[in-house]
Amino acid sequence: MSDKGAHAPEVVAFTFDNETLTGAAGRMLAAVLIAQGRRILRRSPRAEMPRGAFCLMGSCQECLVDVDGHRRLACRTSLVADMDVRRVTLE
Repeated sequence: MSDKGAHAPEVVAFTFDNETLTGAAGRMLAAVLIAQGRRILRRSPRAEMPRGAFCLMGSCQECLVDVDGHRRLACRTSLVADMDVRRVTLE
């Protein structure tokens, strides 16, 4: 079996709450953050309980983050170079 054409994904840098991290370009942001040990993506608005990726298909919205100034679901957002990702503060 030949590996012709197979290649490793490009590794890109991005920030998460002002900390520079790296991950494979094109991978879902939630998976990249989990692999980096960043499991808490926001806190619940009333009890301030930690929230993170749960369903990983965009239904639960627990992985809501701010990406470059826009709220996005981390499980539905592909990583690209120089993304500025922040935890969302819900009020």
